[in-house]
Amino acid sequence: FVQRTEWSLQLMTQRALEAESNMEKLKQEICILRGELETSKVENENLRAGQATSLGAVKHNIEFALQNLHKIIMGANWSIRQLASGAESLHFVAEVLKSTGKISDVEAEEE
Repeated sequence: FVQRTEWSLQLMTQRALEAESNMEKLKQEICILRGELETSKVENENLRAGQATSLGAVKHNIEFALQNLHKIIMGANWSIRQLASGAESLHFVAEVLKSTGKISDVEAEEE
């Protein structure tokens, strides 16, 4: 029982680490997309100022940025759910280990 609990704890720890790694990747992607969004804003301002920038290119850049933001948001939501699930599992394992310790204490008192 303790071995299964330890294995579950290791598995949950691994899942939590993977979720944290995914979050870091998503944060990096968000930074890149923010840069692209700023570029699109500058291009839009230039277009309004009368510079020769293609409206189609601006629309394409904005659409591309929005698509990537949507993907990042979905990935971040998935990672957050995974992280929360891992935390719940770790809490459960901690409770099981605590109960195991109480059982050991009772057995020790009986002896």
